[in-house]
Amino acid sequence: MQKRSIPYQKIIFVCTNHREDPQRPCCNRKGGSQFRAALKEGIAEQNLQSKIRVSQSGCLGLCAEGPNVFIYPDGIWYAHVTESDLESILNDAMAGVEDEE
Repeated sequence: MQKRSIPYQKIIFVCTNHREDPQRPCCNRKGGSQFRAALKEGIAEQNLQSKIRVSQSGCLGLCAEGPNVFIYPDGIWYAHVTESDLESILNDAMAGVEDEE
């Protein structure tokens, strides 16, 4: 095992969990995968891939409130995310990111 520091200043976790049962809510059916892709693209457009990681997560346990997105280590959790929220999420994620150069 190798133990080390997290290599990113922030990580945006987007729930992309998919449930087979259509009667049970899931973030993926509500756009989780598409939102993850859009957030990744937004971070790439700002050339911040080395500082902010956009990652998919499995179920976060609040499926009825999905899609769910959270920013680590900021402790910000977004529920009921829509496409129109993505710019605001990106702005929040980029806030406080330090230039290491």
